[in-house]
Amino acid sequence: MNACAGIGWPCVAVAFLGGCLALYADEPAPPAATAAATEAEESSPQLFSGQVVFLKDALARRDVETSPETAEHVVLETDSGEIVPILADWRGRAFYQDEQLRNRKVDLIGFRHAGVPYLNVIAVYTFNEAGERTYTDYWCDICSIPMYEIQACECCQGPIRLRFQVQDLPDYIR
Repeated sequence: MNACAGIGWPCVAVAFLGGCLALYADEPAPPAATAAATEAEESSPQLFSGQVVFLKDALARRDVETSPETAEHVVLETDSGEIVPILADWRGRAFYQDEQLRNRKVDLIGFRHAGVPYLNVIAVYTFNEAGERTYTDYWCDICSIPMYEIQACECCQGPIRLRFQVQDLPDYIR
């Protein structure tokens, strides 16, 4: 007896889709997908050290005039003098929001995408007055959860605070 007997069109549809999937199973991935996968494999987190400042200030120190539009751009001025723009994403956004994170020595773990100048920050380390490296995030004392930008707690909607934890860099960075 046929396995689909009495079941009707759903079984036929599944059989058809299964056959179509089998036709394309050995087909190579499109070039764009292959390039993206290669880029992701090649980009590994790196350490970037320096100070986070406003772009206008970094340029002024180099006697470069700029327009007011650059006033809100945030960059990392590396220890070697390079200016690296910081992506305002889930982690880098805090530098745009919180003046306590700017104009101080930082170690940032992040990566740059091929052809894109922006630093994609994934971890922030600042240094305290004693020169100790501290992992830096935001913390809700009620819910005990970390956050990465200034906002109300995602859980209780209460206040959060900037938190500094003395900590070495992760082993994968050394």
